[in-house]
Amino acid sequence: MLYIYFLQLIVQVIASPADLVKVRMQADSQMMSRGLQPRYSGPFDAFNKIVQAEGFQGLWKGVFPNIQRAFLVNMGELACYDHAKQFVIANRIAEDNVYAHTLASIMSGLAATSLSCPADVVKTRMMNQAAKKEGNVLYKSSYDCLAKTVQVEGIRALWKGFFPTWARLGPWQFVFWVSYEKFRKFAGLSSF
Repeated sequence: MLYIYFLQLIVQVIASPADLVKVRMQADSQMMSRGLQPRYSGPFDAFNKIVQAEGFQGLWKGVFPNIQRAFLVNMGELACYDHAKQFVIANRIAEDNVYAHTLASIMSGLAATSLSCPADVVKTRMMNQAAKKEGNVLYKSSYDCLAKTVQVEGIRALWKGFFPTWARLGPWQFVFWVSYEKFRKFAGLSSF
Protein backbone atom coordinates (compact mmCIF):
# COMPACT_ATOMS: atom_id res chain seq x y z
CA MET A 1 0.00 0.00 0.00
CA LEU A 2 2.89 2.34 0.76
CA TYR A 3 4.14 2.04 -2.82
CA ILE A 4 0.82 3.45 -4.04
CA TYR A 5 1.39 6.61 -2.01
CA PHE A 6 4.99 6.91 -3.18
CA LEU A 7 3.93 6.42 -6.79
CA GLN A 8 1.18 9.02 -6.32
CA LEU A 9 3.79 11.47 -5.03
CA ILE A 10 5.97 11.01 -8.10
CA VAL A 11 3.02 11.25 -10.50
CA GLN A 12 1.72 14.44 -8.87
CA VAL A 13 5.13 16.11 -9.05
CA ILE A 14 5.42 15.21 -12.75
CA ALA A 15 1.85 16.19 -13.62
CA SER A 16 1.65 19.36 -11.52
CA PRO A 17 2.71 21.75 -14.33
CA ALA A 18 -0.14 20.49 -16.51
CA ASP A 19 -2.58 20.98 -13.62
CA LEU A 20 -1.22 24.50 -13.08
CA VAL A 21 -1.83 25.37 -16.74
CA LYS A 22 -5.36 23.92 -16.54
CA VAL A 23 -6.18 25.94 -13.42
CA ARG A 24 -4.77 29.16 -14.90
CA MET A 25 -6.62 28.68 -18.19
CA GLN A 26 -9.86 28.02 -16.30
CA ALA A 27 -9.30 31.28 -14.43
CA ASP A 28 -8.90 32.99 -17.81
CA SER A 29 -12.48 32.06 -18.68
CA GLN A 30 -13.62 34.16 -15.70
CA MET A 31 -11.58 37.08 -17.03
CA MET A 32 -13.17 36.70 -20.45
CA SER A 33 -16.67 36.71 -18.93
CA ARG A 34 -15.82 40.14 -17.47
CA GLY A 35 -14.73 41.40 -20.89
CA LEU A 36 -10.99 41.14 -20.20
CA GLN A 37 -8.43 39.60 -22.50
CA PRO A 38 -7.30 36.10 -21.51
CA ARG A 39 -3.68 35.75 -20.43
CA TYR A 40 -3.05 32.69 -22.55
CA SER A 41 -3.99 31.67 -26.08
CA GLY A 42 -3.52 27.97 -25.38
CA PRO A 43 -1.66 25.49 -23.19
CA PHE A 44 1.74 25.92 -24.86
CA ASP A 45 1.43 29.70 -24.63
CA ALA A 46 0.56 29.29 -20.94
CA PHE A 47 3.63 27.11 -20.31
CA ASN A 48 5.86 29.63 -22.07
CA LYS A 49 4.42 32.68 -20.30
CA ILE A 50 4.58 31.03 -16.88
CA VAL A 51 8.24 30.12 -17.41
CA GLN A 52 9.04 33.64 -18.67
CA ALA A 53 7.25 35.38 -15.80
CA GLU A 54 7.92 33.01 -12.91
CA GLY A 55 10.90 30.93 -13.99
CA PHE A 56 10.99 27.20 -14.65
CA GLN A 57 10.22 26.47 -10.98
CA GLY A 58 7.02 28.52 -11.41
CA LEU A 59 5.53 25.52 -13.23
CA TRP A 60 5.43 23.75 -9.86
CA LYS A 61 3.50 26.44 -8.00
CA GLY A 62 0.95 24.63 -5.86
CA VAL A 63 2.71 21.25 -6.10
CA PHE A 64 2.52 20.63 -2.34
CA PRO A 65 -1.24 21.21 -2.03
CA ASN A 66 -1.58 19.11 -5.20
CA ILE A 67 0.26 16.24 -3.49
CA GLN A 68 -1.80 16.72 -0.32
CA ARG A 69 -4.99 16.57 -2.35
CA ALA A 70 -3.90 13.38 -4.10
CA PHE A 71 -3.08 11.71 -0.77
CA LEU A 72 -6.45 12.72 0.66
CA VAL A 73 -8.30 11.39 -2.39
CA ASN A 74 -6.45 8.09 -2.16
CA MET A 75 -6.94 7.84 1.57
CA GLY A 76 -10.67 8.52 1.21
CA GLU A 77 -11.25 6.12 -1.65
CA LEU A 78 -9.03 3.25 -0.53
CA ALA A 79 -9.91 3.30 3.15
CA CYS A 80 -13.61 3.85 2.64
CA TYR A 81 -14.28 1.39 -0.18
CA ASP A 82 -13.36 -1.79 1.65
CA HIS A 83 -15.06 -0.69 4.89
CA ALA A 84 -18.19 0.34 3.01
CA LYS A 85 -18.27 -2.94 1.08
CA GLN A 86 -17.87 -4.96 4.28
CA PHE A 87 -20.62 -2.88 5.93
CA VAL A 88 -23.02 -3.47 3.02
CA ILE A 89 -22.31 -7.21 3.05
CA ALA A 90 -22.30 -7.62 6.86
CA ASN A 91 -25.62 -5.79 7.21
CA ARG A 92 -27.14 -7.88 4.42
CA ILE A 93 -27.92 -4.89 2.29
CA ALA A 94 -26.43 -6.83 -0.60
CA GLU A 95 -24.30 -9.88 -1.29
CA ASP A 96 -20.75 -9.50 -2.62
CA ASN A 97 -22.04 -8.45 -6.04
CA VAL A 98 -22.23 -5.44 -8.35
CA TYR A 99 -24.91 -3.83 -6.16
CA ALA A 100 -22.63 -3.95 -3.09
CA HIS A 101 -19.69 -2.71 -5.19
CA THR A 102 -21.79 0.16 -6.52
CA LEU A 103 -22.94 1.24 -3.05
CA ALA A 104 -19.39 1.00 -1.72
CA SER A 105 -17.99 2.97 -4.66
CA ILE A 106 -20.57 5.74 -4.11
CA MET A 107 -19.54 5.96 -0.45
CA SER A 108 -15.88 5.85 -1.48
CA GLY A 109 -16.39 8.77 -3.87
CA LEU A 110 -18.20 10.71 -1.16
CA ALA A 111 -15.37 10.13 1.32
CA ALA A 112 -12.67 11.02 -1.22
CA THR A 113 -14.50 14.22 -2.15
CA SER A 114 -15.15 15.20 1.48
CA LEU A 115 -11.50 14.75 2.41
CA SER A 116 -9.94 16.27 -0.70
CA CYS A 117 -12.14 19.31 -1.29
CA PRO A 118 -10.34 21.60 1.20
CA ALA A 119 -6.97 20.67 -0.32
CA ASP A 120 -8.42 21.23 -3.80
CA VAL A 121 -9.58 24.74 -2.85
CA VAL A 122 -6.15 25.54 -1.41
CA LYS A 123 -4.37 24.02 -4.42
CA THR A 124 -6.43 26.04 -6.88
CA ARG A 125 -5.91 29.30 -5.00
CA MET A 126 -2.18 28.70 -4.69
CA MET A 127 -1.90 27.88 -8.39
CA ASN A 128 -3.97 30.89 -9.45
CA GLN A 129 -1.74 33.43 -7.77
CA ALA A 130 0.91 34.46 -10.24
CA ALA A 131 4.24 35.56 -8.78
CA LYS A 132 4.58 39.30 -8.54
CA LYS A 133 7.88 40.96 -9.41
CA GLU A 134 8.19 42.29 -5.84
CA GLY A 135 7.56 38.80 -4.44
CA ASN A 136 4.27 39.86 -2.84
CA VAL A 137 1.72 37.08 -3.02
CA LEU A 138 -1.61 36.72 -1.30
CA TYR A 139 -0.76 33.31 0.18
CA LYS A 140 2.69 32.46 1.50
CA SER A 141 1.98 28.76 2.06
CA SER A 142 -0.78 26.17 1.97
CA TYR A 143 -1.46 26.73 5.64
CA ASP A 144 -1.61 30.51 5.13
CA CYS A 145 -4.09 30.02 2.29
CA LEU A 146 -6.20 27.67 4.42
CA ALA A 147 -6.23 30.05 7.39
CA LYS A 148 -7.03 33.14 5.28
CA THR A 149 -9.80 31.33 3.40
CA VAL A 150 -11.49 30.24 6.64
CA GLN A 151 -10.96 33.66 8.26
CA VAL A 152 -12.39 35.62 5.33
CA GLU A 153 -15.02 33.25 3.90
CA GLY A 154 -15.78 30.81 6.70
CA ILE A 155 -15.20 27.09 7.02
CA ARG A 156 -17.75 26.20 4.32
CA ALA A 157 -15.54 27.87 1.72
CA LEU A 158 -13.23 24.86 1.93
CA TRP A 159 -15.89 22.72 0.27
CA LYS A 160 -16.57 25.05 -2.66
CA GLY A 161 -17.13 22.92 -5.72
CA PHE A 162 -18.06 19.86 -3.66
CA PHE A 163 -20.83 18.63 -5.96
CA PRO A 164 -18.91 19.09 -9.25
CA THR A 165 -15.96 17.31 -7.64
CA TRP A 166 -18.18 14.46 -6.49
CA ALA A 167 -19.78 14.36 -9.95
CA ARG A 168 -16.27 13.74 -11.32
CA LEU A 169 -14.99 11.40 -8.61
CA GLY A 170 -18.22 9.42 -8.16
CA PRO A 171 -18.37 7.93 -11.68
CA TRP A 172 -14.61 7.32 -11.57
CA GLN A 173 -15.00 5.40 -8.30
CA PHE A 174 -17.84 3.36 -9.76
CA VAL A 175 -15.92 2.43 -12.92
CA PHE A 176 -12.69 1.74 -11.03
CA TRP A 177 -14.09 -0.36 -8.17
CA VAL A 178 -16.63 -2.34 -10.16
CA SER A 179 -13.93 -3.10 -12.78
CA TYR A 180 -11.48 -3.98 -10.01
CA GLU A 181 -13.96 -6.40 -8.47
CA LYS A 182 -14.72 -8.03 -11.84
CA PHE A 183 -11.02 -8.45 -12.65
CA ARG A 184 -10.33 -9.71 -9.13
CA LYS A 185 -13.07 -12.31 -9.39
CA PHE A 186 -12.00 -13.29 -12.92
CA ALA A 187 -8.39 -13.77 -11.74
CA GLY A 188 -9.51 -15.73 -8.67
CA LEU A 189 -7.98 -13.24 -6.25
CA SER A 190 -9.36 -12.31 -2.86
CA SER A 191 -10.33 -8.76 -1.98
CA PHE A 192 -7.89 -6.65 0.03
